[in-house]
Amino acid sequence: MSPTRRSTRRSLARRRVPRAAALALLLASATACANDVPEANLERGLLPGHITTQAGVVQSLWNGAWIAALATGFVVIALIVWACIFHTKRKAKAELPPQVRYNLPIEMLYTLVPLVMVSVFFFFTARDSEVLTAESKNPDVTVKVEAFQWSWRFTTTVQGKQTTPVTGLPVSDYHQGPQLVLPVKKKVRFELNSDDVIHSFWVPEMLFKRDIIPGIPKDSPGRFFEVDTLDRPGVYAGRCAELCGVDHSRMLFSVKLVPQDEFDRYLASNQAGSAQ
Repeated sequence: MSPTRRSTRRSLARRRVPRAAALALLLASATACANDVPEANLERGLLPGHITTQAGVVQSLWNGAWIAALATGFVVIALIVWACIFHTKRKAKAELPPQVRYNLPIEMLYTLVPLVMVSVFFFFTARDSEVLTAESKNPDVTVKVEAFQWSWRFTTTVQGKQTTPVTGLPVSDYHQGPQLVLPVKKKVRFELNSDDVIHSFWVPEMLFKRDIIPGIPKDSPGRFFEVDTLDRPGVYAGRCAELCGVDHSRMLFSVKLVPQDEFDRYLASNQAGSAQ
């Protein structure tokens, strides 16, 4: 290859590198532009602040799992480092270190310790799952959530009276999507429904999401879940957490928690009639 050609190729390569770097920086910054990402806190294990009693249960389980995982990892790393240092000192010796095969006490330890750890995790997970899936006979508010490509329809029922359904369109900002208004310090039941593909109802501050699967019978527990809202008024982002098609990323909505008197005014201005 001639020197002129080599020089030309080097020049082109140098031009491509800044362009590639600029493109990578643009993509990285674009992913951080979403305005529906809740603020995470290290004290909460990088989870957002929660707005329901059930989310507090999830937070406790999450923290406990991380503490156990970090403690186990610390012990494992300490043993690895100890073994490396111990055997480095003995590298001049050719014989094998003492073997532990068929050492019944040690093999029982290897079996029982992981079994106890898994059992503890299973116990707390099963206990908290019961809390998260529990349903009451008379919730204060019932919300029918209808997911479709690519937005949401919310119909709220309170004491047998329905509000006018709130139907949305695909949007790029959750503030522009359909808004679900809920009262603080109340028990809310969600009834999930989809007639096209699988969606997933997710409000990050609830620390909980539930898939909405077409064809589930109306009386199936998989269609319902309940939360107890906390006294934390505000507007919170929501989205579909299951890839459901071309406009999945624009399937956004918001949840607005309001005091009871404001919720009563909302009901009075949006009441549609008796629930069927």
